[in-house]
Amino acid sequence: MKEFKEIVLTGNDLTLEEMVAVARKGCVVSLSEEAKEKVLKSRKIIDDIVTNEKVVYGVTTGFGEFCNVSISKEDCKKLQENLIRSHACGYGPKFPIDTVRAIMLTRANALSKGYSGIRIETLTTLIDMLNKGVHPIIPEKGSLGASGDLAPLAHMVLPMLGLGEAEYNGKIMSGKEAMEKAGVPVVELDAKEGLALINGTQVLTATGALATYDAIELLKVSDVAAALTMEALRGITDAFDERTHIIRAHSGQLATARNILKLVEGSTYVTRQGQLRVQDAYSLRCVPQIHGASKDTINYVKQKVEIEINSVTDNPIITKEGDVISGGNFHGEPMAQPFDFLGIGAAEIANVSERRLERLINHQLNDLPAFLAKHGGLNSGFMITQYAAAALVSENKILAHPASVDSIPSSANQEDLVSMGTIAARTSRDIIKNATRVVATEMMAACQAIDFRVDKGFELGKGTKEAYKVIREAIDFIEYDTNIEMYKELDKATELINSGKILEAVEKEVSLEG
Repeated sequence: MKEFKEIVLTGNDLTLEEMVAVARKGCVVSLSEEAKEKVLKSRKIIDDIVTNEKVVYGVTTGFGEFCNVSISKEDCKKLQENLIRSHACGYGPKFPIDTVRAIMLTRANALSKGYSGIRIETLTTLIDMLNKGVHPIIPEKGSLGASGDLAPLAHMVLPMLGLGEAEYNGKIMSGKEAMEKAGVPVVELDAKEGLALINGTQVLTATGALATYDAIELLKVSDVAAALTMEALRGITDAFDERTHIIRAHSGQLATARNILKLVEGSTYVTRQGQLRVQDAYSLRCVPQIHGASKDTINYVKQKVEIEINSVTDNPIITKEGDVISGGNFHGEPMAQPFDFLGIGAAEIANVSERRLERLINHQLNDLPAFLAKHGGLNSGFMITQYAAAALVSENKILAHPASVDSIPSSANQEDLVSMGTIAARTSRDIIKNATRVVATEMMAACQAIDFRVDKGFELGKGTKEAYKVIREAIDFIEYDTNIEMYKELDKATELINSGKILEAVEKEVSLEG
């Protein structure tokens, strides 16, 4: 991953890679001078509205069904604090820190566009919290992904007011204490600010964006896994001939075929058509078509993500001309459907990986010892690894049911069709985690199978050789069950993927296409 020293927010050009650098690497964030000017101009319009007591939704009126209730000039500040206190009603496990940081970053980036009417000092407070490591405790559940991610974003704002809870220096404490320890002054929200902070799609977008990044990495690793399995099973390379894939011309399919051939370049494990058999099973022969379809899916989602993380998604919008427009940019549907699609693409990677795992351990489908156990009977070898993988694959099929086709009306039917996009993002994330474990299991089994052939003088390919080295540095050949607790070995393999070690080693030798 490219190294970033500082990310300067303009509201227009934040990339997925930059978001990951802030979320996971702690990259410092600042606000561009141009963004500051836009924020100041937008705020002046709000101040004028309050001074002149104009009727504007969310500024001098209540929210949702209460949009027809006017709020006095004196109560505008109280309205915003009440909004945060009442809307912070999330439930369930808390989002991990990388997701919280991504939420904070993308909300700050949206506000920096200058269409939300927030004060510069309030926006700066959010950025200071990000840079100093004050991470609000945000429950995962409670958003409909429609009027923005109201409930979880309200939890993000609580510590800004000295309320709620936050994580600081690895400890969970009150929001007030975290802000004091970090030296970040709390704020008193002014007109429109509470709404500006919580009426957006940043929770669903940040969750799905990180999942998208992980899926892009996993797709490359899955090509490595497939190539290792190809070698372990002495697969046929003819099916990856570029001439076959050019005439169908899907970019993901072409990229996958090229990747596999690069990875096994120089390998004497792989075979040619007719050498041992005429053709392989689909899980080997159709890797370009299957992996390629998922690559195309995920690349489409990435395009949508990079539009959304640079978009204004709150309401009402303060235009450059000074108009205040009440619209629906907070609605999560433009991302709900892509994130459902992301989950489907990732689920299929787990499906095909589990099928290759079955071909590795089932002696009826290969010429290897049953369950890759050197001393079978007393030892079960990899028998139950396929059970566990099958369970994850089956769970993914349930998780891949699209959330975006569901809706429950809310706010007295004012919000009568919602996106459920946050659920789509969370389930796609969970599918990718499951898929990663399945691919890790396949890679570990492939290396075990390869070791049964080492005495025959075969050579691994240019790319697979590097993956094999990394795996074998962490995980030994399993000869006896008494030497291992299988889940610990699988945990090691999973971490090799999550840490990027396998991909980094392979890509030093072979450039893989995404």
